[in-house]
Amino acid sequence: MRAEDPALWNDPQEAQKLMRERQSLDDSIKAVRSLSQGLEDNVGLIELGEEEGDSSVIEEAEAAIRSLKGEIAARQIETLLSGEADANDTYLEVHSGAGGTESQDWASILMRMYTRWAERRGFKVEILELHDGEEAGIKSVTLLIKGHNAFGWAKTESGVHRLVRISPYDSNARRHTSFASVWVYPVIDDSIEIQVSESDVRIDTYRSSGAGGQHVNTTDSAVRITHLATGIAVACQAGRSQHQNRAKAWEMLRSRLYEEELKKREAAANATESSKTEIGWGHQIRSYVLQPYQLVKDLRTGHESTSPSDVLDGELDDFMEASLSAKINGGAAEPVADID
Repeated sequence: MRAEDPALWNDPQEAQKLMRERQSLDDSIKAVRSLSQGLEDNVGLIELGEEEGDSSVIEEAEAAIRSLKGEIAARQIETLLSGEADANDTYLEVHSGAGGTESQDWASILMRMYTRWAERRGFKVEILELHDGEEAGIKSVTLLIKGHNAFGWAKTESGVHRLVRISPYDSNARRHTSFASVWVYPVIDDSIEIQVSESDVRIDTYRSSGAGGQHVNTTDSAVRITHLATGIAVACQAGRSQHQNRAKAWEMLRSRLYEEELKKREAAANATESSKTEIGWGHQIRSYVLQPYQLVKDLRTGHESTSPSDVLDGELDDFMEASLSAKINGGAAEPVADID
């Protein structure tokens, strides 16, 4: 076995990657064996209860099997996270749409939603770039979410999110519709080589903005890198120096280009245009209605929640699971009717 080869540790990075894979496989095998044994034991108890006419034993075993069903469903979802970069940390960007303060406030709500979701899963969150709105909310934010399978879970969130509510900024209390887009792409490790030269990009520096007080550098330390061939642009202002922000922006750009390559491979494998998951204002994936009724509906899978407050507080796993299942079971689900 490679894990037992002493020479493996001559390359610590490769060794750590292999050991993570080994641990993941060990955990999966143990879980399957445990579930199989639990099912076998409880089926045996039911047979014994039937032979002895003991209904209490039968009911207890049936309850245990129903409990196992939930565990099995959770394990099935974990098997969906088997993509090339699913186990990686992830970048998540939120951009407000047209509509000024309304959309900028909506973007800030989405930022909080994804932060709360990450915290619920035990992930760590860092803000790499933030642009405040003129009056309220944010124009854009880039989050770095660190945790096992962070990208695998979050990747189906890319798209346009729509909010319908009575505006707190409208003195006439009218209903408003706001849009914001989300873009998710994986952090890549050093073993994946993405070649980009200085001549392929445009590098701009600007003054950092957003919350931070004395920690915001007053020099032009923030960095934006634009890949000329694709138009992909990334920005970072989290570091205390232009050098740090430039290094992080290069990492982000390579990750975006890598994600583009993953999309191309997926499209080729599925041989269908619908698998390309392009992002645009016409590609709404989810609607959040707060008035006149309470409903969150995913327009790809039809999955719904009648508790928007819980969803906006980070309860997103059910929506992510539905999207992952649809993606694996023959590509994207058929779009469902939109809601007002």
